[in-house]
Amino acid sequence: MKRPRSYRGVEEIRSDHREFGGRIRARLEDFARVPEGEYFYELAYCLLTPQSSAVNAGATVERLKRADLLGSDVDPTATLFSKDHYIRFHNTKARHLLEAKRNFPEILAALRAGMPPEEKRAWLVANVKGLGWKEASHFMRNIGYRDLAILDRHILRNLRRHTVIRALPKSLTPARYLAIEEKFRRFASAVGIPMDELDLLFWSRETGEILK
Repeated sequence: MKRPRSYRGVEEIRSDHREFGGRIRARLEDFARVPEGEYFYELAYCLLTPQSSAVNAGATVERLKRADLLGSDVDPTATLFSKDHYIRFHNTKARHLLEAKRNFPEILAALRAGMPPEEKRAWLVANVKGLGWKEASHFMRNIGYRDLAILDRHILRNLRRHTVIRALPKSLTPARYLAIEEKFRRFASAVGIPMDELDLLFWSRETGEILK
């Protein structure tokens, strides 16, 4: 009979979760209440975050909302180039925002479809330029989907810390992403804490905040 996998630091995780679990669950409930009318701007946020800070991306999205990017003929490039909340690769990301805006009716239809969450995520990766597996998972989490791993550097460092993975991957191919996600899912089951809650717990360890 195969012995259960042993992980490092399980009691530490459970202790941290007892302390912060209430705030984490409240944050996940916030995501579940995001109205469909906000989905485009949640997508915009996830298109802006790669290689830029979450704070800058959040502030930039608020400015894009005030400019009514979705409903108006607005060029977002200058907003992304703001010296106060600079977004790296602003020209490329501005093009991605405009393409997502053009295609948003199709994106919304895919989200409304009866596909399993994993299939919706794969569709987003294939059809939304600038959205990789991590960003697609992040977007879906931010509009209320559960049990999809957001494998950014904070999460990967903690997975290595707890011996879920042996080393930080040099790159994340789709196959490697899904393999690590499955290891994360098994780890969550072993410690008795949902993967989504572990994700926010690991993020708060690294940043001191429970952001989105």
